[in-house]
Amino acid sequence: MTLAATHTSAAPAVVQSVDWLAIAPPTIAAVVGLLILVADLFTAERNKPLLGYAAIAGLAAAVLSLAPLRAGDRSTFCLTTAPDACSYTADHFTLVIQFLVLGGALLTALLSVNEIKDRLPAGEYWFLLLSSAAGAALLPASRDLATLVVALEVASLPAFALVGMKRGDRMSSEAALKFFLSSVTATAVTLLGVSFVYASTGTLHLTQVATRLDDVPGQLETLAQAGVALTLVGFVFKTAAVPFHFWVPDTYVGAPVPVAAYLSVIGKAVGFTGLILVTVVAFPAYADVWGPAMAVFAALTMTVGNVAAVRQSATRAWSAVRLLAWSSVAQAGYILVPIAAAAYSSDDQIGSTVAYALMYAVINLGAFAVVALVARTKPLNRIEDYRGLYATRPVTALLMGFFLLCLAGLPPGVIGLFAKVTVFSAAVDAGLGWLAVVMGINVVIALYYYLQWTALLFRAPQEAPEAASEGAAPERHRAPVLVTATIVITGAAGILLSGWPQLALRFAASSLF
Repeated sequence: MTLAATHTSAAPAVVQSVDWLAIAPPTIAAVVGLLILVADLFTAERNKPLLGYAAIAGLAAAVLSLAPLRAGDRSTFCLTTAPDACSYTADHFTLVIQFLVLGGALLTALLSVNEIKDRLPAGEYWFLLLSSAAGAALLPASRDLATLVVALEVASLPAFALVGMKRGDRMSSEAALKFFLSSVTATAVTLLGVSFVYASTGTLHLTQVATRLDDVPGQLETLAQAGVALTLVGFVFKTAAVPFHFWVPDTYVGAPVPVAAYLSVIGKAVGFTGLILVTVVAFPAYADVWGPAMAVFAALTMTVGNVAAVRQSATRAWSAVRLLAWSSVAQAGYILVPIAAAAYSSDDQIGSTVAYALMYAVINLGAFAVVALVARTKPLNRIEDYRGLYATRPVTALLMGFFLLCLAGLPPGVIGLFAKVTVFSAAVDAGLGWLAVVMGINVVIALYYYLQWTALLFRAPQEAPEAASEGAAPERHRAPVLVTATIVITGAAGILLSGWPQLALRFAASSLF
């Protein structure tokens, strides 16, 4: 379908030829979300669960729509004067990240069906989740700064409402407000940076920005440097890198568990994708500015996250979700390492970041799925509530132990060990030996709380006095089918990747950019 475009000689013309196949993944998610919102108005209360199944089907269709795009790169919304300057590009990098975010959103939807049935408004929840997923799927395909910022906000704005979905819950409302205010501030700073970059280069397309930053006039060089630094702020915030991490623990604890899982994986994928695009694609000329900054962010983030998690584990009433929140901060530090390394090495370091993100997504969603299952009978969701899980749910306990060992980087969690070795190698190859040392120290620190939680799963359960006196067996509740399916899917994927870890690296690294 081609739409006529009128233009003047004062501005570059855009050929508005829409490649519907290329834009299908985010489009399907957005359209299904709108249809669910409308259908909610006419759906009886007893039929509300059908909206959840429609959302799952829509996300599955969005994932399947990636298959025809494997044949080659496709671009749309390109300038007539510069055909290589396009606003939307479906290349291999785009497809890998879209698979990550849409697949993660699909697993989140599986976790959410029972949560919504009991506590949350169905129509609004599914609309917000699909809208956020559509924005997250649009972002890796964005090849100009305007589209990049729009995609970032489309992914983020629904997330604010999702965090505050638990009506009447003070903690949920407070978490949503903190998340909203801090995110809006970061976005304002990013927009200021984008305006500085545009003022100094005269373009928003990433490839043209990269070319023109090499030849910025002397009087605009300071403006360009400020623009580069400020543009990075919003994306660093989304990754929860220190010192922009303060919103994470309260937000994860206050949000519904499936939303916390979504933010820990898809929310971070959005931030890392944006960082990769603006640093490696748009700002390679200023690698001496953002390279050291990313290295410092990585070191601080992994250290603060792990130390806070160790402090969290010192109390008997420590929250499972809060601990996973600090763990996700630490993991963000590891993922930042290859981005920093890309500034110092001509080798393809970005594949290491994407591979680590894929592996982390599988394992972290699995851990949150177990947390969601335990939360159904233990609403406080303290770590102590996991004591003796093996006695009541042996398979679930074994898989949770596997997920935690993967996050720690210990066998049999080979996938976690392989991911950390890959990131460690990226730092060493780039000459960042000090960062590799910091990472090694942090991996050892993290063993403390991961192994402490793992051991608790297999200890003797603390039985109630009356149950102990009567010799009763531990109480067992039936697990929801879709939550169980999520645990099984993530567990199977983790075991597969532990047996064949090169699969993720080859999938992520092949033909990036």
